[in-house]
Amino acid sequence: MERKLVLNFFGKSPSILNKFLLINFIIFSVIGLLTVFYLIAIEPSLVKKKSSKHVQIIDNTINHIERLKVKFEKNEIKRFLLSTRFLFQSLDRVQFFDNNLNLLGDTNMLDLDPRSFSKKLKVIELEIGEIETESNLGKSLKKIQTQDKIFKIENIILKYKTSRNFGKPFTLNNKINSNYIVSTIKNVNIESKNLGYIVISELSNEIIIAVEERKNFILRTVLAVVLVIFIFSVFLNKYFLRPIKSLVDYTKAIKNKEIETDAIKKFLKRKDEVGQLSTSLNEMTQDLYKRINIAETFSTDLAHEIRNPLASLKGASELLDTTNETEERSKLLKIISHDVQRIERLITDYSQMLKDEASLSREKMKKIDIVSVVKSVVYDFNNDLSNSKKNIKIKLYVISDTNISTNILGVGNRIEQVLANLLDNSISFSPSNSEIKVLVKSENEIVKLSVEDQGPGFKEKNVEQIFNRFYSNRPEKFGEHTGLGLNIVKNIIESHGGSVKASNNISGAGAKIVINFPKYSV
Repeated sequence: MERKLVLNFFGKSPSILNKFLLINFIIFSVIGLLTVFYLIAIEPSLVKKKSSKHVQIIDNTINHIERLKVKFEKNEIKRFLLSTRFLFQSLDRVQFFDNNLNLLGDTNMLDLDPRSFSKKLKVIELEIGEIETESNLGKSLKKIQTQDKIFKIENIILKYKTSRNFGKPFTLNNKINSNYIVSTIKNVNIESKNLGYIVISELSNEIIIAVEERKNFILRTVLAVVLVIFIFSVFLNKYFLRPIKSLVDYTKAIKNKEIETDAIKKFLKRKDEVGQLSTSLNEMTQDLYKRINIAETFSTDLAHEIRNPLASLKGASELLDTTNETEERSKLLKIISHDVQRIERLITDYSQMLKDEASLSREKMKKIDIVSVVKSVVYDFNNDLSNSKKNIKIKLYVISDTNISTNILGVGNRIEQVLANLLDNSISFSPSNSEIKVLVKSENEIVKLSVEDQGPGFKEKNVEQIFNRFYSNRPEKFGEHTGLGLNIVKNIIESHGGSVKASNNISGAGAKIVINFPKYSV
């Protein structure tokens, strides 16, 4: 039920800012409630502390009266006050009453040192303010207060005398002319006989000051907390929530195929986590668009590549129906078979390429030592070539110090696939009894892998076009190669964050392909 109320208040999908404000409001409310309880309890606590001091003085006074055997009479009490005024130096007023509530002594009526009794209070009447009592006595005094706010202290003592808490100290606090006065009443019981009452009154404006100081401190703290929450909310909304909302709108625009998707550009310049998230999301989107474009281009190129053998296949099949010559029919059948095989290779290679690309996107990259991967591939190819007629030797050269890393972040079997494709290509172009050189070199922040053969090299003016899809520079073996091998190599290398470059050997005949991988430094 509470959750529904919250959702109705902030909407079906409350934002982080609304949740943040709601949580702060709840915490602030709880702290505010506890603060109110504290403020309510602080004044009685301070009054109780003051009263404890009064009770101690009253007990000391009763002990002195009992020890000195002072009679509870007016003259005796007066002499007692004059001789023991040191007991009451910190107090403003002390009154003694007998059992009949007659005033026996009052420090305000004595000509004493003003340093001992400096505050003059009204003798007879006190205006009763808030009264702190124990159990039923407090209820009784509050009832009297509602009937008449101005009454004599004798009435308070009488009520105290007839209460069930008689014999225990009783404290009341009054406000007279903006002054805060704490009074404590206790009966004088000596030898199990009640002789009268002692009333101590003390000006305690420091209690009001302390309470006001705490209230002001809490108020300032509350205002500071509200200001901090407000500033943080503005900061949170401006630097985090709005960018996140813009990123959400950006993804929705991509999903809905909207043209305007520039909302993310202003966040790409930021160097913080939001900027990194924006950059990552933008790169992911661009990569997605790139993959879509590649898929569309692949489909177009494949259709174009298949169209040529299909046209040839159609022409040959039509001529086959119109000719009766055995030799001519044999040539046409060879053309048909060649075109069928070419179409089959195109479909097979294209299907394998899509599978490789899909599996590469799912595979997790890890730290691999490229030297060990290259050694394994070279070893396998040398074993296969040892029985071949061309007698081509593949030699591996590693240029790296023992303390220099040749590790990269990648997928081991994909690196093997890259090197295998390059070696297959070099072997097909290399003459018999020649050598293929494989070099691994560690340079600064990159690991270089190169393959050099002793074949005819590249005849193209723009050598980089050999990495294009369906490109083949072998007219003598037309149709036997789909032209996807080097394109697959390039895609795998770029997915590893590397680059590939082809060139002819400067020192002599042959082709050279160089791959640069970023070094794994963690």
